[in-house]
Amino acid sequence: MPDTAPPRSLETRPPTARRMSATTVLWVTLAVFAQESVWNFYDAQVPAELRHYLTSAGLIGLIMGMDNVLGVLIQPWMGFLSDRRAREGKGRWAIILSGAALASLPFALIPWTRDLPTLLLCVVVFAATANAFKGVTETLVSDYVSPTHRGKAQGFVKAGVSLTIVVSSLISLLVVDRSITLAFAIPPVLMLLLLTASWTFLGRRRNTPTAQEETPEESAAAEFSSPWAVIKDMVRDPSRARALLMLGIFCFAGMWSALRSLMTPYGTETLGLSRGAAGGLALPGALAFLVCVVPLAYTSTRLGQVRAMRYGVGLFVVGLLIGFLSPTVPGTVTSLVITSVGYATFAVNALVALWDLAPSRHVVGTYTGLYTVASSTGAALGPALLGLTVDVTGWRFMLLNGAAFAAITFVVFTRLARRVTRTATP
Repeated sequence: MPDTAPPRSLETRPPTARRMSATTVLWVTLAVFAQESVWNFYDAQVPAELRHYLTSAGLIGLIMGMDNVLGVLIQPWMGFLSDRRAREGKGRWAIILSGAALASLPFALIPWTRDLPTLLLCVVVFAATANAFKGVTETLVSDYVSPTHRGKAQGFVKAGVSLTIVVSSLISLLVVDRSITLAFAIPPVLMLLLLTASWTFLGRRRNTPTAQEETPEESAAAEFSSPWAVIKDMVRDPSRARALLMLGIFCFAGMWSALRSLMTPYGTETLGLSRGAAGGLALPGALAFLVCVVPLAYTSTRLGQVRAMRYGVGLFVVGLLIGFLSPTVPGTVTSLVITSVGYATFAVNALVALWDLAPSRHVVGTYTGLYTVASSTGAALGPALLGLTVDVTGWRFMLLNGAAFAAITFVVFTRLARRVTRTATP
């Protein structure tokens, strides 16, 4: 196994004459949409099931955060396993379809449980099995879309993921009060149907990246024996580009999670809104994300992923400063729209940039798992870190504190852009 495998530069991707297949991107998007629909409904309705047995909001939150911990532990290993299967020509679909089938049963059984231990068993089994194929499904973009078009394809994928919130909300509004058991049955059935349809179209096709000729460096990188070997290679990379990108993902995911988690109490404490009105502050930002995510993906392809993310972080800082300077409902809504556009720039580019910096296409599944490690850890710690600053300064300064943290992220991406440019220079 090599000590270090040189990463591929973001600025020197292999050119391709192929146009992006809209049909292929549609089926990949539907596959990711299918699994995310289940996760969104899980996040929306499982806390209510736990409240039948628990009164502590902190304990409910701890249980709901467990899936992130399981994702950190499981996804890099499952990504590595899927990479090995893809390298052997077996593909990732067996992991995806078997994982979806195994996860559907405990999910559908959640409303049928009659005691806390059984409910927790269903929750743990679902979270473990669903995490086993979650990152593998997201890696399908790299399998069926050439490197030149991955950024654009990721824009459509992220738009599809944002629509899962709508699907989850409609099931909650139309079905939950009539039949909770039926409501919990719909998402896994939808997931199985859409994944099966995607596999029918994509599963037997020869994917684009695999059809490319393998370089000697990629052949050597294929010899990684475990995710730890991949991490060791990342740390030993002289350019430190991949490590800096992981740090940037951790920081940005943390700040975005903190902003989402603390916006409702900010609205009640600083803006004097009711709990319901404060909870609705994020809606215009969500719509802005949905509208701009695909155009941003196309723009980022021309700018380069790292440069686009750097601009996105800068826009995120500007949005937070506008909200701080204008502590009113219109000012806060404007702030959240701007920060959502900045986050959308990050969301469509971060994973693609990590794939492009990977030393080989044979480890993109592992790198998808490492992306989960960085983003989930940041999402878990970000609200706590920003909350600590609020304890010191008060709610009025929350957006300013967030801007300070985001400025650190901007410095990280600025250094990363310089490293990538230096690596790309002959």
